[in-house]
Amino acid sequence: MHSTDSRQRRFDLIAFDWDGTLFDSTALITRCIQLAVKDVGGTVPGDKDAAYVIGMGLMQALAHAAPDVPPEKYPLLAARYKHHYAAHQNDITLFAGVLDMLGRLKARQYLLTVATGKSRSGLNESLRDVNLQGIFDGSRTADETADKPHPLMLQELMTEFGVAADRVLMIGDTTHDLQMALNAGCASVAVSYGAHEPDSFAALGPLVVAHSVEALDVWLRENA
Repeated sequence: MHSTDSRQRRFDLIAFDWDGTLFDSTALITRCIQLAVKDVGGTVPGDKDAAYVIGMGLMQALAHAAPDVPPEKYPLLAARYKHHYAAHQNDITLFAGVLDMLGRLKARQYLLTVATGKSRSGLNESLRDVNLQGIFDGSRTADETADKPHPLMLQELMTEFGVAADRVLMIGDTTHDLQMALNAGCASVAVSYGAHEPDSFAALGPLVVAHSVEALDVWLRENA
């Protein structure tokens, strides 16, 4: 499965976060969290606090964003979030340049995977897009493994494909992604155009902070 230049390159498996890394959904998710909290009578978080939880599993994220909402209201909170997201999910798309970048990586025979805080049903709905069929070799979601920054998503992908941690690169837009990579013993790359402010990344040691998909594409071609 690996290409003939695998010994010359640094990584064999690249794991991407989804929302805010490949999919331009940060603003929508932030707004849907705020609307859901308002619907159940909680204190509506500001944009920064709502965006911070992106990348976590849904229930963990909502509980963190709405600490004054009692646990018995969590199912309703999740239902309201899903309601607002479903109403607008078709308004958002992949970031410009993502498909071309993924195509180039696929041509070089990297194993391409997704490690996301989305649910399995939510990710599968996105992957039904005809342009994404056949791109990814595998994926893991929070509801079938563990919430980030627990390393289980990456550990399962490493086991599935028989790839050692030092040959895995995690790419994400949040500190949750970078901490998960650290917890799994993997290298990471951060992108600054997603949910978290890039000044929070340095302590987690990403190899680079890419400020655009184009910059990420170039870095991967030259360094991965």
